[in-house]
Amino acid sequence: MRHKFTRSSSIFAQRKLNNWLQLLQKILRSFCLVLGCWLIFTTITLVFASSKPVDALFVLGGSIRREIYVAQQAKQNPKIPILISRGSLDPCIWLIFQREAADLQNVWLENCANSTFDNFYYGIPILKRWKVHKVKLISSPSHFPRAKWMAQILLGAHGIWVEPVVVKEKGRPANQEYWWKTAFDITRSLLWAVISQFTQPQCSHITQLTDVDMQFWQHQGFACERQGGLGGRGQGAGSRGGRRVEE
Repeated sequence: MRHKFTRSSSIFAQRKLNNWLQLLQKILRSFCLVLGCWLIFTTITLVFASSKPVDALFVLGGSIRREIYVAQQAKQNPKIPILISRGSLDPCIWLIFQREAADLQNVWLENCANSTFDNFYYGIPILKRWKVHKVKLISSPSHFPRAKWMAQILLGAHGIWVEPVVVKEKGRPANQEYWWKTAFDITRSLLWAVISQFTQPQCSHITQLTDVDMQFWQHQGFACERQGGLGGRGQGAGSRGGRRVEE
């Protein structure tokens, strides 16, 4: 009698396991179907976006040379919006645009990012609000190809075509690229490409360049990167150097 009961229990457990496996297979098939449809739709969107004109400039912070380049671009194309993600200090960027006689109206400074991944983490929701289809991504040689791959994954997942621009730096770059750093960033970019379809992080430190309070900064004191050619600025005792994102 006990043997019969044990055998019945074993059959019941096997059936339960089979039911769970069948359910798991259905879930996986459904997920693959949805993922496949999303990839096809995104690819079609990117193909159309690639033929459109650039409708935003996206600067990854890390070198003042990038902001000099984008200021020169702004002078030529004043109507294209510019997003500078954790670049140089706000007054340094303001001075660069003033020196280049470029329009400040369409320039926005995002100061939440602390890494290259954060540049995209906080930048994508802003670009989506601007309804951007094709973006010119501005960085430096020491930052590529990692930044380019991350941009193609993260921006591409939202149907935004990436046109990379490499701006040369003067002297030796402050950061170094490592294979493990690239592998880690690409892995989490692939994960976030999916997760970011359902959530939109918001940065609480976004400033329009026209709103930078230069009187405050002159009183507090600040310093810009030497290669920016802006000279000494500020009178306050607490003068601060130009910041860098942890690239």
